[in-house]
Amino acid sequence: MCSSDLEHITAYQLYQKLKVGEQTPLNVTVPSVRTLDVLAGRVSRKLEMDSASLYRVLTDPRACAKYDTDTANVIGLFLPETYSMNWDITPEELLGRMKKESDRYWTDERKAQAKAQGLTPQEAVTLASIVAEETNNKAEKPSVAGLYLNRLKINMLLQADPTVKYALKNFGAKRVLNSMLTVDNPYNTYKYAGLPPGPIRNPERVNIDAVLQPAQHDYLYMCAKETFDGTHNFAKTMAEHQANARRYTQALNERGIKK
Repeated sequence: MCSSDLEHITAYQLYQKLKVGEQTPLNVTVPSVRTLDVLAGRVSRKLEMDSASLYRVLTDPRACAKYDTDTANVIGLFLPETYSMNWDITPEELLGRMKKESDRYWTDERKAQAKAQGLTPQEAVTLASIVAEETNNKAEKPSVAGLYLNRLKINMLLQADPTVKYALKNFGAKRVLNSMLTVDNPYNTYKYAGLPPGPIRNPERVNIDAVLQPAQHDYLYMCAKETFDGTHNFAKTMAEHQANARRYTQALNERGIKK
């Protein structure tokens, strides 16, 4: 058989696949990001859809309601992972697929773990998004989750700096100044009690796992370490916390970091 015959067979096989709607699935990676516009842009790159169409669906209250979510929480359905899907999946079908993947993750065991912490699955994802923003240190995540759960249990303001950055959309800020804490936004946990309306990013599973299986301790305060190694000093009392905060502020000033 000559090469032209092989080419003919390959073309015929491709024709047959197209004729019956067969496709070779693509691997599409859902990244962990902060906003829906960035999510739409990143996810749509390998698919036959434009980011604007996907963004419109993700910000459409009626479309979100079909999958038991809303525009503030829909990002939480997009668990960061690599998924196999057809290139011509529609935005609505993609949302449905992500809902199924989320439901698959939320087993009865995980739902029970969330309930034991006084959270719904949706609330667990929101808290996990804060944990994700607070630390990249995997070993520290359960301690951070435990601290915020301690605060929720005594109705103490979360006062999570990442929620202020999210409210202001100032994600690059290295310092959260007192002037920033007064922003009147429901995501500002220095001003509004409890969890924010939705996740401040779609967190990876390690962060959700930290919320479902938090460290048990009495800490209520934490401050980034003055060593700038990405970890935190934890404290049980305000006096201890203020001492930690002074060391960190001094380190920022010494490095000339003002904002």
